[in-house]
Amino acid sequence: MQSNRIKPRFQPPTNWQAELFQSNPIFADLQQLFQPSRCRDWPTPDWLNQQRTDTSYEFVANALLERDGRYYEDYIYASQQIPTRAENWHDFFGGLIWCLFPRTKALLNQLHIQEIERAGHSPRTPLRNKITLLDECGVLIAYTPAQRSLVQQLQQHQWTDVFWQRRALWWQQVRPVVFGHAIYEMATQPFIGLTAKCWFIEVPDDFCGSPLISQYAHLDAELSQCIGKQPECLLQKTQLTPLPLLGVPGWYADNQQLSFYQNLDYFRPKRNR
Repeated sequence: MQSNRIKPRFQPPTNWQAELFQSNPIFADLQQLFQPSRCRDWPTPDWLNQQRTDTSYEFVANALLERDGRYYEDYIYASQQIPTRAENWHDFFGGLIWCLFPRTKALLNQLHIQEIERAGHSPRTPLRNKITLLDECGVLIAYTPAQRSLVQQLQQHQWTDVFWQRRALWWQQVRPVVFGHAIYEMATQPFIGLTAKCWFIEVPDDFCGSPLISQYAHLDAELSQCIGKQPECLLQKTQLTPLPLLGVPGWYADNQQLSFYQNLDYFRPKRNR
């Protein structure tokens, strides 16, 4: 049993650990779609380029950005190249998210540029802060129409009800999908306190039974369409609400016990304001 203490600081593994993708269920989608466990060493930008279905962008060594001198978002927008640091979990997972959500990632980059042109690089605008929060820490909660009440429970931090009492609904009518690459990075060494931000997307009743790649394509289309039509939706209080990630059924062994959800330092009730 892991300690209930909140881990104060996170450090990813220093070496490539291919076995993580078979041992940690949070990475199950990545393993099924990309088979990173077959890589004997750190995947390169060329490896990432081989995983693309959208070839309108490409992954390149971070040295190109360093020599260029432009701001990261400016460089991507102008060159359609994604600088990728070598032997770096954060950038590796960021690359896979680009492969899975090319439309949404390109849109978020475009919105960054629009905000920079409007208000400058610094200070960051509220909209840019929300874009970054989704980009780094977002987990999409795909839910069928019958489970709108479960969404409300998540928004109200009714953790025991939604994770324990309604446990059977997860992966059948409610499906979590990691969007934030920082969440994947931190999942390399899961710790009590690991918290994501929910983005809720209603999906058809047969969504969870469709092929995995089709699920991702659907979510990419829906998310990019929603944000593209109304970028201000990123500022809505009903989106990007907290999600104690290790409470998701099937993603952490200890949550098979009801007592796991009684740690109020992690599963915090909603504050009354």
